Amino acid sequence: MTAPEPHHLADRLAHWAATTPDAEAITYLGRTFTWAQWHDRVRRNTGGLKALGIGRGDVVAFLDKNHPACVETTMAASQLGAAHAIVNWRSAGDEVEYALNDCGARVLFVGTELMPTVEAVRDRLTHVERIIEVTPDGADGDGYEAWLAASTPADRQPEVSADDTCLVMYSSGTTGRPKGVMLSHRNMLAHVRNAHDGWSFAPGDKCMVAMPLFHVGGSSYMLFPINDGVPSVMTRDPDGASLAGAILAGANRTFLVPAVLAQVLQTGPEAVKLFSALKTYTYGAAPMPPPLLRAAMEAWPDTDFLQVYGLTEVAGVATQLGSDDHRNAVADGHPERLVSAGKPIPEVEVRIVDPATGDDVGTGEHGEIWLRTPQRFQGYLGKPEATAEVVTDDGWFRTGDLGKVDADGFVYVEDRLKDMIISGGENIYSPEVERVLAEHPAVMEVAVIGVPDDTWGESVKAVVALREGAQATEAELIAFCREHLAAFKCPRSVDVTGPLPRNPTGKILKRDLRTPYWQGRDRQVN
Repeated sequence: MTAPEPHHLADRLAHWAATTPDAEAITYLGRTFTWAQWHDRVRRNTGGLKALGIGRGDVVAFLDKNHPACVETTMAASQLGAAHAIVNWRSAGDEVEYALNDCGARVLFVGTELMPTVEAVRDRLTHVERIIEVTPDGADGDGYEAWLAASTPADRQPEVSADDTCLVMYSSGTTGRPKGVMLSHRNMLAHVRNAHDGWSFAPGDKCMVAMPLFHVGGSSYMLFPINDGVPSVMTRDPDGASLAGAILAGANRTFLVPAVLAQVLQTGPEAVKLFSALKTYTYGAAPMPPPLLRAAMEAWPDTDFLQVYGLTEVAGVATQLGSDDHRNAVADGHPERLVSAGKPIPEVEVRIVDPATGDDVGTGEHGEIWLRTPQRFQGYLGKPEATAEVVTDDGWFRTGDLGKVDADGFVYVEDRLKDMIISGGENIYSPEVERVLAEHPAVMEVAVIGVPDDTWGESVKAVVALREGAQATEAELIAFCREHLAAFKCPRSVDVTGPLPRNPTGKILKRDLRTPYWQGRDRQVN
């Protein structure tokens, strides 16, 4: 039986609950829910939010590691025309405070181990009216489970539109503060439809959901198995033991960052053998070092490798390098295609544009990558000026990434106009780190750059010039950052040097700082 075309985020969940109610839907930390059970939990969440006064245009938020309750809240909020803001659980307290106040969340779901972070800033959360605590395993005393049980189930409200914002995902911006990317039902479902190529689910397949749900690669990917009625195994963390457990539970399709693959290969032959059970290994959110990709393809010859390139602003994937492209690149005399981002997925148009003139460049020439697609976000929450800077009047999204398209249509992402660093799949915006380091009393000027890292793709390096007569060690500067930023954003190394290179207008020449580290690399990623 063919499932009807979905128009709202929870449509397919309701369909499978009606047609295959007793089939497995999701497994998490030893608990398994059927489609009927999971749908009932979403309906109860919907009713609970409605009873708290949540309606169209409101925002609720979630702060925890991966948990089915996060997906349930996304679905439930969407049924009321409300948006779900998923906050990065790795954030420091002031970062959590900023995101929650920026999105205006009225209800906040918080994992037990994150409660101390919230309690420290509770009196500064200007919109939050209710906090509901979530335990990892739903044991006795779980506030979320008690709230669900006491809630009256409710369905989608009639006023909800497919163009209502259903997700707010935070992405770094030009001020060094994160921006809330507003994604609608229509955006997310277009992504499910267009990025579906290459999966070809078969009976018995299970999806491993290990990417963090605060990342578009986690929340968007989660919609694939829901769309197809395929069961999922969700891990709380993407650590080796959790991933191995998911595979042993039958998961054979996954999407992970390259750093995880590197860790598996380094663990030993038993881990390599276990991961050979994967039918599909999709990677993205960070560049894959070519030696690592070649080693993985050799270790798992029967696994289909897919690479994806995309952005939060297009709901996830925009281009894909398929499994056949991986296998045939060398045989066809185009080994360079292994470092390409593949070709645009359906309904995605690509232009390569001279950022200075706005004119298209020729085939093989470098320029800024522009995208046009129904997946394109609605705008940055509360920031119309920032939205206007990246969305043209005729609907093109200026990605800020530099690249080219070859004669056969393969897209190469080779640099970024934005000072964004991608380390292990995490987006790190340089000005945010620079803003913290500049507050150190010994620092006169600072530039933060991404440098190659064979495990993480890139790592954060700070280059600082100290004030005359001042002293500060590398360890001291890194520790200072850790007091104010999430650990993954902090520099892994610091070079203390003389005055930083600048152009005639006084702008620090980051390209000059980066060049020594990236010379001879197959791919320029920052």
